[in-house]
Amino acid sequence: MKKSVMLGTLAASALLAGFASAGTLDDVKARGELICGSNTGLTGFGAPDANGNYQGFDVAICKALAAAVLGDANKVKYVPTTGETRFTALASGEVDLLVRNSTWTFSRDNDLKLDFVAVNYYDGQGFMVHKDLGVSSAKELDGATICIQTGTTTELNLADFFKSNNISYTPVTVADDSEAQRQYLAGACDAFTTDASGLAATRATLPDAENHIILPEIISKEPLGPVVRHGDSNWGDVVRWTYYALVAAEEKGITQANIEEVAASTNDPEVKRILGLEGDLGAMMGLDKEWGKRAIAASGNYGEIFAANIGEGTSIGLARGLNALYTQGGLQYAPPFR
Repeated sequence: MKKSVMLGTLAASALLAGFASAGTLDDVKARGELICGSNTGLTGFGAPDANGNYQGFDVAICKALAAAVLGDANKVKYVPTTGETRFTALASGEVDLLVRNSTWTFSRDNDLKLDFVAVNYYDGQGFMVHKDLGVSSAKELDGATICIQTGTTTELNLADFFKSNNISYTPVTVADDSEAQRQYLAGACDAFTTDASGLAATRATLPDAENHIILPEIISKEPLGPVVRHGDSNWGDVVRWTYYALVAAEEKGITQANIEEVAASTNDPEVKRILGLEGDLGAMMGLDKEWGKRAIAASGNYGEIFAANIGEGTSIGLARGLNALYTQGGLQYAPPFR
């Protein structure tokens, strides 16, 4: 099927699904469970632990949303989706939202009729190679075989990069990160390309991580974030402002550990509004007063979630970089709660 036809089909499905389930918030409340489209398994971002329980940076947003809407961070069903199946799952109503390292693009926003409500991770596409390949730059990969996930922005970025540098490659298509890792380790491809954060997550799981190099080139902009269907702006608002409550909490110094102390002592009007002590922001979205407080208490503020799952103190070891607060030179910034 040609890509244009497939995109048009998904767009039509998304539009119909948007009309059919224009009250996702009501559906979630009635069901008593949030259905979150997640990754099939990306360490640090979204993957089942030894007990089969999903954990990670993206998963924490699903937990915060369940806490805000349902009062319980554990009332989440995680549905693993691949690069190819994720948007169909959302458009068809199989999941309430996607939180699984998906890039905000023009065509996804407009042709697929999806709404990216925020950017929870600013990323860019990179390359990982075996150290013994002997290359130090992606521009040295002329003629290489490269593992790449289908149904992703990385396919087009890869083609653009090699064309602009007048070099060639042979793609080895894979369905998800797990298959990419297997093929890469088996020697089926010289390099693996995906978001730089995904490469760091993959390398952290390798028994010989020191023998794999992430090359210096970042060849694209990959703003990753939660995705909902067009046609249900109320649900989009709930997801958006739940996320921004986590960012604002970091800005204001509200943590999972001190949230009760802050609630009891704060004189900051915005903090009072976020925690439901003043005004009634929740009613504007169909939630109660303490939705923001519960969201923050679920896994902590944005900075805590980052540090616990993918930060420099973890095996993945990602620096905040662009994902630092705006007050620290980054791009993370919560609009005013008023």
